[in-house]
Amino acid sequence: MKRLILVLVCSLLLLTNCKQVYDNSDKMIFRYNESSGITTLDPAFASGQSVIWPCNLIFNGLVDLDAQMNIVPCIAKSWTISEDGKIYTFYLRNDVYFHQTSFFKKKRKVVAEDFVYSLDRIVDGNVASPGAWIFQKVKRDDNGKPAFTALNDSTFQIELSEKFPPFLGILAMKYCSVLPHEVVEKYGKDFRTHPVGTGPFQIQIWEEGVKLVLRKNPNYFETDSTGNRLPYLDAVAISFIVDKQSVFMEFMKGSLDFMSGIDACYKDALLTKSGELNPDHADKVKLLTGPYLNTEYLGFMLKDDDKDNPILKKEVRQAINYGFDRVKMMRYLRNNIGYPGTGGFVPMGLSSFDTSKVHGYSYNTAKALELLEKAGYPNGKGLPPIPLSVSADYLDLCQYIQHELEQIGITLTLDVQQAAQQRQMMRNYQLPFFRGSWICDYPDPENYLSLFYSKNLQPNGSNYTHYVNAKYDELFERSQRCQIDSLRNLYYTQLDAMLMEDAPVVVLYYDKVLRFVRKEVEGMDTNPINILDLRKVKINKSNH
Repeated sequence: MKRLILVLVCSLLLLTNCKQVYDNSDKMIFRYNESSGITTLDPAFASGQSVIWPCNLIFNGLVDLDAQMNIVPCIAKSWTISEDGKIYTFYLRNDVYFHQTSFFKKKRKVVAEDFVYSLDRIVDGNVASPGAWIFQKVKRDDNGKPAFTALNDSTFQIELSEKFPPFLGILAMKYCSVLPHEVVEKYGKDFRTHPVGTGPFQIQIWEEGVKLVLRKNPNYFETDSTGNRLPYLDAVAISFIVDKQSVFMEFMKGSLDFMSGIDACYKDALLTKSGELNPDHADKVKLLTGPYLNTEYLGFMLKDDDKDNPILKKEVRQAINYGFDRVKMMRYLRNNIGYPGTGGFVPMGLSSFDTSKVHGYSYNTAKALELLEKAGYPNGKGLPPIPLSVSADYLDLCQYIQHELEQIGITLTLDVQQAAQQRQMMRNYQLPFFRGSWICDYPDPENYLSLFYSKNLQPNGSNYTHYVNAKYDELFERSQRCQIDSLRNLYYTQLDAMLMEDAPVVVLYYDKVLRFVRKEVEGMDTNPINILDLRKVKINKSNH
């Protein structure tokens, strides 16, 4: 009863306080559901998709990413990088204002000091932002203060302790959003429910667990190619229905404009076996797909405590790579939701992905048997069972691989674990063979290739396979001294090719963004980090 009253109160509020948005049928309101809930609207804690999406609508940073993952200007209209690659100087727009709220008596312009405050806050231990790691390369003074400097109101500077070419991409993360210090200081931890940014939308009402409404920011600084002020939408309404089947029904009724991803409970209703949109829904729904920067893989732990461990032999790892059909696996077990991992570790959607230069593994049982014999295990004879750790969500894929490898004499024993426990054991080098995935933190191949750099060994790094190769390290370090993107990509392809030869991993597939959109929604596209960008989205009322 209490929840019913809350829903009714919220509905009344939407019909009164939001009257200009909800009572007029000519207004464009974009509606989506967030089943996992939204815990905060403070970008310092934007570490998951459910939080990143609304934060992307409310906040801006110095730079942004376009749909092809190119770094483009945002509040910084331009920037320079010093010859040594350590000093980044940003020149700010002079027409960017924080959301107009009752807190400000007049329009509050963004100045460089706001970025000093906002980025200092990310590394402040009292704030405890999960994004503090992104500034590890920023220079610190003797007191530990990071080198964020306002040279004047329109010029902001960051100095690094060492050259790090991917740094600009890191600044596109939502952690790096600019905030007004007055509002943050007034609300403290309650800023999570009172967000004020510079983005295309600003908060209007948030009844936690019921409805979040964002309305158009009338003073937003960006325009389209013909000079029209963005965004086109009047509002964004986010609901929090937990049951996935109910979400699907609301979408099919037209109560929601958009769904991201697919759930088993409605997968067969929306998709064909080959992963295309069910023709029965083609008159109402569009399916948008594209690469998603996530590599799903099996990892070998190469720490050589046991010299008799067969996976320490490169030929055994290569044989496993050749021993199953990724194309068939994706077709029958994933409805082609993803791309077979026949290239390198760096996924589709990043600049260095090039199957003509990085040759991964395709299905080839003859080659697998040849490698097993070379390793001293003809037809698998004498090869002990290899334990593979997997969580329940990926059990079907690993059972398929297990069955395929049995045909060439390789026996896998599947150890099903809780996902959290598996991750912890993987980080502690306690799993000889494990299922893993890597979703990009920032759109640079370095974010993937650094997983195999020996200086990133645990406990402080992410080299979970314990891969150590002096030639790889030298080439990786050379790539990070290079400021020219095209040349750095050549280094990246060489590094990826080296990984495929040494086979510390079995690349399963590169993930895919799936977006189901109502036909009346126009201007929506996909992007490889699956960010929700609604600046240029429209709703065509004539299609309702």
